[in-house]
Amino acid sequence: MKFFRKSHVRLAAAATLGLLAATPSLAREEAPARPAMWKIADKDTTIYLFGTIHILPEDTHWFAGPVKKAFDSSDLLVTETEIGSAESLQQLFIEKGLRSDGTTLRASLPAQERAAFEKALAGMGIPAEAFDRFEPWYAGLLLSLLPLKAAGYDKANGVETLIEARAAEKHKARKALETPEYQIELFDGMPLESQNRYLGEVLEQLPTLREDVAKVVTAWKTGRADELASLLNEDESDEAMRAAFITNRNKAWAQWLQARMAEPGTVFVAVGAGHLAGEGSVQDQLAKVGIKAKRVQ
Repeated sequence: MKFFRKSHVRLAAAATLGLLAATPSLAREEAPARPAMWKIADKDTTIYLFGTIHILPEDTHWFAGPVKKAFDSSDLLVTETEIGSAESLQQLFIEKGLRSDGTTLRASLPAQERAAFEKALAGMGIPAEAFDRFEPWYAGLLLSLLPLKAAGYDKANGVETLIEARAAEKHKARKALETPEYQIELFDGMPLESQNRYLGEVLEQLPTLREDVAKVVTAWKTGRADELASLLNEDESDEAMRAAFITNRNKAWAQWLQARMAEPGTVFVAVGAGHLAGEGSVQDQLAKVGIKAKRVQ
């Protein structure tokens, strides 16, 4: 699976799925999931690295065992970004996602891509003009969310939603590694060629998106970190985009973690699971400066 086909699930869905309403429950979990978690520590600092899924089906039970113990023991919760209200996020996306060049999305697409786009919309019962005002990246993102919503995925069931609520209950200190504006700009700043390719890949994947995301969730629940990284990150030919969305962010987060190790305390860091496995992961970046991460779940 190409990186762009999954990036909306791992990154932008963290900011946009808050706009979706709750959906019916899927089958109940029989036992708690055991997603992967690592630890880095010295004599007076412990930092847990927990890989998250930003959206999950309802009744996915994972907050137990070592994860719950690590979270409860922490003084600080660190996440990718601090999500605001649905209204403020929607305004941010409108500011970046709406076209300002006086043309429509369909008019800007080559004939073959336009035909595929209109066919996909028709197959979903969506009017052809519904996305005319949007940039390609925003249209692709919105299209990718529709089958996920229908399948019962919702940010309300995501890892961040639960742990942020628990942090608030416990009056736990909070830290965000990035702003929503920065994350949205990663998409809006893509070259037009990359945006069009992303839209095309979303259209290509729509028929199997639910099954593909189910594979990601299963790998996450069973702690198969390398498989999860492969599903999320591998086979991306656009190295510039891979660097922007994955490698550069991993390096920045590793630098923050290295600096934080100089302060005492216990920190629970929850970031997208694709950042914590595979080549160039956060742990790889930490290893380069002599900090070894130990798997603890």
